[in-house]
Amino acid sequence: MVEPRPVPGPGLAYTARRPEYLLNVRSQFLSAFPDQPDHFLNWLRVTQASACENDFCSRQSYGRYLQQLISQVLEWPSSNGIRCKWHNLTAQAVTVAPDGQSARVKLSSGTEIHSDYVVLALGNFPPPPPTPADLRYLQHPAYHGNPWAQGALREIAADDTVLLIGTGLTAIDVLLGLRADGHRGQITVVSGHGRWPLAYQDEPTPYPSFYAQELAGLSQVADVLKVVRRHVREAERLGIGWQAVIDSLRPDLGRIWAAWPSVEQARFLRHLAGIWSVVRHRSPPQNAQALQQMLDAGLVRVERGRVRAIEPETAGQGLVVTVQAGTQQPARPLTARHVINCTGPLLDYSRIQTPLVVGLREAGHLVPDALRLGIITNECGALLDAQGTASSVLFTLGPSRRPAYFESTAVPELRGQATELAQELGRRLLKGTESSFSSSEEKS
Repeated sequence: MVEPRPVPGPGLAYTARRPEYLLNVRSQFLSAFPDQPDHFLNWLRVTQASACENDFCSRQSYGRYLQQLISQVLEWPSSNGIRCKWHNLTAQAVTVAPDGQSARVKLSSGTEIHSDYVVLALGNFPPPPPTPADLRYLQHPAYHGNPWAQGALREIAADDTVLLIGTGLTAIDVLLGLRADGHRGQITVVSGHGRWPLAYQDEPTPYPSFYAQELAGLSQVADVLKVVRRHVREAERLGIGWQAVIDSLRPDLGRIWAAWPSVEQARFLRHLAGIWSVVRHRSPPQNAQALQQMLDAGLVRVERGRVRAIEPETAGQGLVVTVQAGTQQPARPLTARHVINCTGPLLDYSRIQTPLVVGLREAGHLVPDALRLGIITNECGALLDAQGTASSVLFTLGPSRRPAYFESTAVPELRGQATELAQELGRRLLKGTESSFSSSEEKS
């Protein structure tokens, strides 16, 4: 395991030492193991962290859970004898052997690891610049390009004006972090659609799945939307919230996405992805309530429009953000002492400049998909090259597999992918061991 962070396990999402950063899924659904649904709940009870047992735990708590699981793997061999070694370094490059059957992983120390299989579990990359040109502001001390970077909010004084770009879950976390730090200055939030994530609501009555009967194989977004809307109306008639209808689709979202040709997937991304993000990735009710209080008090105001330019303030230390609500509307300048990019991670692997990714991309082993959502893979998570040939060595999981599933970031999807990939690699290792044993017998 190659992991440069000081502690393996929590990763970027669950490292933040801020109790106000909450998970947006209740604890009972967050077990790391698909076949042990109560594993996280039992951990909470054993560690006396059961205050959030039936609620939304902090990401910090979940990070400790993952850290403990990884530490167990590092300290003791597994039941099948496999041992795990952690290299607290960065992987700089992966070189695939000419026969395509193995690879060398070069670490930042210069050490090289020879391996039969390499899994790219790279997670999310920092948000891309919100403007396409004149990127000098990226080096400006008032611009915070990655809200998850360590100490990202530390330099913001209590009365400083702040401008956030984006109204998703990241923006809500930043607002709650600022509030916890005692910030009282004006906060402006810029968003093209101006919609906040909806609040999570308990739905006592689940809605039955209708995927197999009505959605399986539908190849047009409009047809799927028509069916879903009809079931939302039916649920409303039965006194069931729309949330239950959306949640009933959860196990089949990947299949719905995969049934659309690329032109329909692109149509969804243009017209519905923003709305889908609002209704699907909801906010814990206490977070939504805190946000509403800040809006009602006037501490936070929303400006609808797209960011066209960001420039240093002429006579000040802040930045001027040029926002345009529509092509026919005049652009307007907004000035803030600090600007924080909350637009979400960079998904486009053709733009990611991490040396490891660049090297694999230039060698033709890693191919970004046409919609720029991640990496092209086969059904096992093996990387496909430009000719569509599946690698025997390189595999990936997580956000990089959005082209296959679209929804590929939440814990239920990640643990499912991890389990399936582990089983696939286990079968390959076993097959390789059996082949070696047979060859030895023949030679003897």
